[in-house]
Amino acid sequence: MRMIHAYPSALLLLAPCLVLLAWLGMPSHVYSATPEEIGLKIATDASDKDDGFGNFTARQVMVLRNKQGQESRRQLRIKVLEVDGDGDKSLTVFDEPRDVKETALLTHAHKQEADDQWLYLPALKRVNRISSSNRSGSFMGSEFAYEDLSLQEVEKFTYRYLRDEPCGDLTCTVTERFPVDKKASGYSRQVVWRDKDELRIWKVEYYDRT
Repeated sequence: MRMIHAYPSALLLLAPCLVLLAWLGMPSHVYSATPEEIGLKIATDASDKDDGFGNFTARQVMVLRNKQGQESRRQLRIKVLEVDGDGDKSLTVFDEPRDVKETALLTHAHKQEADDQWLYLPALKRVNRISSSNRSGSFMGSEFAYEDLSLQEVEKFTYRYLRDEPCGDLTCTVTERFPVDKKASGYSRQVVWRDKDELRIWKVEYYDRT
């Protein structure tokens, strides 16, 4: 067995080097962080990177495809308002086709408490509050659940780093996240791919509780 002896003079030289490495931002996993600590850091860094956006509006197309391969398309708008100290607020409004036009989902996300959601149905001129027990239900006849339309706050999950792997021309981290409040989610876990440079989500796999 090879022994390495450290003398006081050597330690004095070594200490500034360790400080320099820390200042340069060495990856956390170099210091034997656990998979849970690495997974949490990735999620926290991604959330911090998005802080300060204020608000944004996006237009999207929802494509519904049945077993025969027939498609129907829905045009919708999403508006998001950043909220300091709590989860963000979002509004999803359908513009087309006519049978769903002006249907709207308002979501007030929270960091730890259950999110608040309301669905406006223009045909009935009525607003329905979505209870926590119904958040795993189908949203507007799609494969999306109501909870999928909520912004995924870091505090709602625990995390575990799995691996790095190629995703197209990029390299992605692959992590698992598990809902803290299992009664408020229809999923047992989610597997998330994020690119290492910008921390953008490229893919999510959802696993039902059953």
